[in-house]
Amino acid sequence: MMVHAAMLKRSYDWFIAAADKPYALWILAAVSFAESSFFPIPPDVMLLPMSLARPKRAWWFATVCTIASVAGGVVGYAIGALLYDSLGQWLINIYGLSGKVEAFRQSYADWGALIIIGKGLTPIPYKLVTITSGFAGYNIWLFIVCSIIARGGRFFVVAILLNRYGDLIRSELEKRLGLWVAIGAAVLVLGFVIAVKLV
Repeated sequence: MMVHAAMLKRSYDWFIAAADKPYALWILAAVSFAESSFFPIPPDVMLLPMSLARPKRAWWFATVCTIASVAGGVVGYAIGALLYDSLGQWLINIYGLSGKVEAFRQSYADWGALIIIGKGLTPIPYKLVTITSGFAGYNIWLFIVCSIIARGGRFFVVAILLNRYGDLIRSELEKRLGLWVAIGAAVLVLGFVIAVKLV
C-alpha cells in the first residue's frame, strides 16, 4: 500500500512539474487530437494537472483541448467515411464496440445532433462518435458544430472549476490523492459503460 501511495505521489508530482514545461501545451494538444480518433487515454491526464498547476490559464488549456479535440474528431470522421472497412472497423473492434455501430448509425436519422453532443460530454469513447459519424454520412458541418458544443462544454466545465477553486481543489487532492485517483478511474469506467449503453 505504501509503495502504491509513493508511486501515485511521484506520478502526480511529475504531471504537476510537467505542466510548466514549454512542451506541455503541445502534449495536451496532441493527446486531445489523438483521443478523438484512436488514442485510448483522455486529455484529462494533462488538462487537470496543468490547470491545477496554473489555474489562471485553465481557460486557455480548455480552448486548446477543444480545438485539438474537434480537429481530431474530423480525422475520426474521415476514417469512418473513407476507411471504415479497414482502419475504422479495426479501431472500433479494439474497444469491443463493433456490435453497437449499426444501431448507432441507424439512430442518426432522428437523433444525430443529440447523440454527438451527449456522447461528447461523457469521458470516453468519443472516437465511437467521430468514426461512426463519418460512416453514417452525417453532415460534416453539423458534426463540427456539435463537436465544438460537446467538447467545449466538457473541457470548459473543468476550466471554470479549476480557475475558481484550483488552489482549494489542489490542496484537497494532495491530502487524499489515492482516493481521488480511485474516484477518477471509476468515473472513467462508468463513463465508458454509460456511453456504450446509451447507443
